[in-house]
Amino acid sequence: MTVALSILTGVVVVLVVTAATGYFVAQEFAYMAVDRNRLKARAAEGDAGARRALDITGRTSFMLSGAQLGITVTGLLAGYVAEPMIGSGLSQLLGGLRVPTGVGTATGALVALLFVTVVQMVFGELLAKNWAIARAEQLARALARSTSLYLKVFGPVVHVFDRAAVVLLRAVRITPVDDVEHAATARDLHRIVERSRDTGELAEDLSVLLDRSLDFTDATAGHAMVPRPRVVGIAADETVAGALAMMATGHSRLPVYGADVDDVVGVVQLRDLLTVDGDRHDSEAGRLPVRGFARSPVIVPTFLRLPQVLARLREAGEEFACVVDEYGGLAGVLTVEDIAEELVGEIADEHDRDDTGEHQVIAERTWLVPGTYGVDEVERLVGHDLPQGHYESIGGLLIQALGRLPEPGDEYALDLFGSSHVDEKGPAPGSLVLQVVDVDRRVPRSVKLTLRPADGAVAAAE
Repeated sequence: MTVALSILTGVVVVLVVTAATGYFVAQEFAYMAVDRNRLKARAAEGDAGARRALDITGRTSFMLSGAQLGITVTGLLAGYVAEPMIGSGLSQLLGGLRVPTGVGTATGALVALLFVTVVQMVFGELLAKNWAIARAEQLARALARSTSLYLKVFGPVVHVFDRAAVVLLRAVRITPVDDVEHAATARDLHRIVERSRDTGELAEDLSVLLDRSLDFTDATAGHAMVPRPRVVGIAADETVAGALAMMATGHSRLPVYGADVDDVVGVVQLRDLLTVDGDRHDSEAGRLPVRGFARSPVIVPTFLRLPQVLARLREAGEEFACVVDEYGGLAGVLTVEDIAEELVGEIADEHDRDDTGEHQVIAERTWLVPGTYGVDEVERLVGHDLPQGHYESIGGLLIQALGRLPEPGDEYALDLFGSSHVDEKGPAPGSLVLQVVDVDRRVPRSVKLTLRPADGAVAAAE
């Protein structure tokens, strides 16, 4: 065999072996990156390739071991072929040019090593990996038959190496797993929604709805309720006429209390009173106490989660619940509408005042929000996580941060460094400034929010 033919044969063999390496690399990444749900859907439609691919993804650890065996063997084979065929051939060519034998041998071996490394890395590893990630489902289905055959033929060998690895893992107190967990936690889903929103793949409105849906199961009655200071109730001894007069202001349901506001004895509804001729104060019906028309109240603790509250309301056939604290006192009231607001945002209802609605955009990175605005809603608004504590509203956060009841004009800056959110449209925010605009009953009624860029970002912008 001539020198040139030897080198050419070596190059061809290396390329063929590299293609085999690429096959195993593509196999490894395709089955790790593929969407199993899409495979299940295709398999349900009768796609044989998807069905075989789905079977392989159910044995992730075994498949990875088989792919690693193939990658290792083909990598070693490429190196084994390169030196005697390519390296020796180059050494002979250099010898013909009167290059010293030692230099020629070293140069030939080095060139052969570089050639194999570059070809294996670029074509056998990187190209195959990126292709598999970009076309995971397509490749997973295309490689399913050959992968199944490979694992069946070389399964015993793969099993030996797999068992050896398991023994070593258990020796260092690590429990091996046969499959990769593809389930996502709520926190993982939040990150997925956030990334999809930031890249523009998910509409802003839809991302907010998904965020709220993920938070819904953890939200409590105390979080969603109308707080006690905003609750309008009626004494049990009040007349029907008096109740109708109160309902004329826009309330369709009123909690009925006995000795005091904390002693909730029932709930009176407008529709129950409309059948009574009580709109005239001088009528006999109008002078009847509302106690006789009150329904049994649905009473829930503040810490009860909203799905459980809904179940209680559904079971009782009611739409109104009274929320009590750990001491038995009335903490607030909760309607189905309030629960719906946790999913779709603020809905104008009988309990809402003008200052309890949505936020107002004052300027870029500046908003005006009610003091009762939920901390979770502020987080969605500014795109940053805020400190958590024993409060539900931005007003409560301000009170805890200041350590006192605030006054109009009070400011507090929250450090936002370390937040996972990255705003690509402007300077990275360094703090969120909370300013009390006005107060009501000694607590913030409205709060001005300002995202302040970090000092370095401001200097760069200037």
